Amino acid sequence: MKQLRWLGMAMMAVVLIACGRNSSAVVPTATAGHDMAGHEMTSDAPYDAMFIDSMIVHHQGVITMAQEALEKAQRTELKQFAQNVIMVQDGEITQMKVWRNNWYPDLAISAGNGMDMGDMLVAQDESVSYDIRWIDAMISHHQAAVTMAQDALTKAEHADIKNLAQAIIDMQSAEITQLEAWRDQWR
Repeated sequence: MKQLRWLGMAMMAVVLIACGRNSSAVVPTATAGHDMAGHEMTSDAPYDAMFIDSMIVHHQGVITMAQEALEKAQRTELKQFAQNVIMVQDGEITQMKVWRNNWYPDLAISAGNGMDMGDMLVAQDESVSYDIRWIDAMISHHQAAVTMAQDALTKAEHADIKNLAQAIIDMQSAEITQLEAWRDQWR
């Protein structure tokens, strides 16, 4: 449990450092909600806007998966992990919406950057425990986020996006390592 507490605190610290809090920013209304998986980059929108639009949808998907784990997971470690994911990624969504509104207030929601979203649902194979199926889906989902973030490190215009991308890479890579260890231990 100490590991999980430390991981949760570290995750929150990284998010707060990477994103900061702009007290003068106005949080816009919902800026996403479309399933952009499989879409090609068809927008003339700036890269940063497309990254935000994609990452918001990606984060909303992982929050849905984490909420499901709160109900269905058997292991306390996974439930705590899921709660931390919800807290951190909800904060990142809020920050990305602020940036989107401040930087591109009149730009329509784009189709995103067309990158793979990874698994958005837990497999229904009942021959494998829910916890292991959830871990497998979460690893796939996180690997897609890391790939998206690595792309942003080289293509983003705003330093805030690059900082968030690095935080995503660091945090989700560490989470993948933890999930893989649990999967190996619990199989």
